[in-house]
Amino acid sequence: MTPMNPITRGTPGTPPTLTTERLTLRAHRIEDFDAYADLWASDEARFMGGPLDRSAAWGWFCSDVAAWTLQGHGAWAVDRSDDGAHVGQVSVIKLPDYAERELGWLTYAAHRGQGYAPEAARAARDYVFGTLGWDTVVSYIDPDNAASIRVAETLGATPDADADRPDPTDLVYRHRRPQ
Repeated sequence: MTPMNPITRGTPGTPPTLTTERLTLRAHRIEDFDAYADLWASDEARFMGGPLDRSAAWGWFCSDVAAWTLQGHGAWAVDRSDDGAHVGQVSVIKLPDYAERELGWLTYAAHRGQGYAPEAARAARDYVFGTLGWDTVVSYIDPDNAASIRVAETLGATPDADADRPDPTDLVYRHRRPQ
């Protein structure tokens, strides 16, 4: 889906607001943390290096938010535009042990299966290709995470068996800027 109003510039250190047909990608607020911590405490977090306790989830949350100031890219909170429901997160992050910048997504349990992850990830990917001018970004995915593999493939990403990865068991899906 094509973003309807793709970019509203934020202030330095703050993500721009992106909008799609159904979603608003915005800067995180403290109110987003409880849902984030609940996801990290769940069994679903096993695909992302969890589960984690609330204190460790706080560290990840702060890292996602601070990346905008430190790196000029980071995480967006994802809300449904029609009612403001907070449905998940999408991010473009370069952690110290990552060989490349990663496009990642998560959707909270009550909102899965509605196409929010690929819609939000497409908006974030298009932002980094179009606005930031990047040529490529990867998604590191646990091989047992069939849902995230489907999202990557829906976005047109392709497996890159030769790419470096922070976890040797992860799959790497490469997203390339369209020519």
